[in-house]
Amino acid sequence: MQFSHGRRRLSGLVFPLSAIRCDASPGCGEFPDLARAADLASAWGFDLIQLLPVNDSGFQSSPYFALSAFALHPIYVRIGDLPELAAGEAGPVGHAASDLRAEADALVRRFSGEERVPHEALLGAKLGLLRRIWSCGSEGGGPARLALSRELDAWIAANPWSRSYAAFVALKTLNSERPWWEWTSHKDPTAADIDSLWGDGALAKELRFWAWLQMRAGEQFRGAAEYLAGKGIALMGDIPILMNADSADVWARRDCFRLELSAGAPPDMYSSLGQNWGFPIYDWETLERQGYGFWAERLAEADRYYSCYRIDHVLGFFRIWALSDREGTGAIGRFIPDVPVSRGDLEVLGFAPERIRWMSRPHVPTWRLVQAAGESAAKGAASAALERIGEEELFLFKDSVRGEKDIEALPSISPAARDCLLTAWRDRALFEYAPGSFVPTFDHRSSTCWPTLSDQERDRLESLFRAKRVQAEELWARTGKSLLGAIARTVPMLPCAEDLGSVPDCVPKVLEDLGILGLRVLRWTRRWNEAGQPYLPIADYPELSVACPSVHDSSSIREWWEAEADREETWRFASASLGRDLGPCPSRLGTEHAAPLLELLARSSSRIAVYPIQDILGLSEKLRPIDPKSERINVPGTVGVGNWSYRVPASIEEILADRKLSTKVRSLAKARSASGKTGEKLP
Repeated sequence: MQFSHGRRRLSGLVFPLSAIRCDASPGCGEFPDLARAADLASAWGFDLIQLLPVNDSGFQSSPYFALSAFALHPIYVRIGDLPELAAGEAGPVGHAASDLRAEADALVRRFSGEERVPHEALLGAKLGLLRRIWSCGSEGGGPARLALSRELDAWIAANPWSRSYAAFVALKTLNSERPWWEWTSHKDPTAADIDSLWGDGALAKELRFWAWLQMRAGEQFRGAAEYLAGKGIALMGDIPILMNADSADVWARRDCFRLELSAGAPPDMYSSLGQNWGFPIYDWETLERQGYGFWAERLAEADRYYSCYRIDHVLGFFRIWALSDREGTGAIGRFIPDVPVSRGDLEVLGFAPERIRWMSRPHVPTWRLVQAAGESAAKGAASAALERIGEEELFLFKDSVRGEKDIEALPSISPAARDCLLTAWRDRALFEYAPGSFVPTFDHRSSTCWPTLSDQERDRLESLFRAKRVQAEELWARTGKSLLGAIARTVPMLPCAEDLGSVPDCVPKVLEDLGILGLRVLRWTRRWNEAGQPYLPIADYPELSVACPSVHDSSSIREWWEAEADREETWRFASASLGRDLGPCPSRLGTEHAAPLLELLARSSSRIAVYPIQDILGLSEKLRPIDPKSERINVPGTVGVGNWSYRVPASIEEILADRKLSTKVRSLAKARSASGKTGEKLP
């Protein structure tokens, strides 16, 4: 869908669809609720709504663990709006329609009062009712049933991804929701295998149910998207770069992925062990030979609904932090692509084979195990995982230990011994990921071996690492420009990018050259390399950017202010940026204090400013919750019960009725409009 807002500076709302509450919806938002959200945005003077992913993730509440890159989540289907239940028409459901409509109304009443999204219970109840509607509509003969069958056949033919998706979710259901690698059959299907499933009697009916459900979901989503477009509201989608290993795409298009490697994030100041997301990385060489068909198809599907889109973790198009499938954390990994340190490089610097082994293979002294676990437990752990170096009281890991998961799986060793072995496994200066190819570990200066090197050895190694990094930056720039350039030009949507984290120097320039908007989060948009790490002036935000006060993986602006922010510095920055005295710095972010922080973004030079809906509700004493922690959507790296269950505490109808809030938000939109137009760099 063509982005039609020219070069105006835009402002908008961002939320997960599940969080929206309307009078007609059950325990989560649904596709038709987007129309009500558009009414809200329009009343406030906003021009854009940004959604988090709406792909089918099954009973997993995180939308980033999708079962498909194409399929929409059935939880967002409004059952009462299905044509099969149309009032006053016999339809394919016939005399059962009124009873099923009554059940749909009862489902709304049952879940609408929930404070958090009851994802599993709501989805189970919806699927049960949807199955009954499908069964009533698809069984027997008659013109209506024949028309539905023909309609569905045509839709499946126009959406070939639906064949593998439907087969996958049907088999997953038959296998009690277990991942495909634990199924009893169909673990490695060919296209012919999937075709044969569609001709398999009873199973074919189940496959058609899932296809019908996607057809109806797409109709409702498309209807909502057209409503937004009619009101002049741009709809921004979210395209996760990575795919869940347990997904229809990985299952059916195995050649596009490298299952022996898992994506994640390297260690940093927030996570000493990094992150292991468990997603396979792409086989970009295969994708290139295929003309990047998988990505072209993904974006073409998104283009049916959105006029702009956010690429999640765009850094992964430049280089991805890759981990062996035997690793449990993100500590021992490497970037792909990268420029390795070769064994020859190390030999030129004067390092003998024994010295290279000392730097690249974890060495475990007896005393360390004994100190951690006691003498008896140390002997058991050494026997299970280690092999002695000659007659020394020093051990190396056995070849059978290939990662943290192998250590975790060792039988009959004490927890203390296991923790000691895990710590030792990560203790190295070099990671040899292939014979003769090394990269420095992120924490190489803290490794046991590093202080044992001479000053000259350390200096020579650091010089080598810097030279390799310069070469890697050039490689990453070429890679990012090639991949993003090939993908972004396949659709007319405006591309935006989530470029947070440890950003290579080449990324901003490549994004600018390609006309892709980056992301600027107020709390993290600083001059990190300068003394005191001052905030970047809002006038210096690049035009090619989206500015926001918080993101779904962070605390809300209220929680950040009260628990994390350097309040005095931030308040001084806000006062100076807005050119007025804001008074004493508050310890609690009241409604009158939240407003100027949001105004900062409205007056920034970014092309788009978006506000998470919970940050907007922070302007209303009546609508915001007492505890700002309850506004959090997700805590990365955790599986807490509260993750991805955030629900707006008031319905859109109630929010629209709050006149004081509307006045405050409209002033933000006016400040945004008054900040001017963007420059000529934009496409």
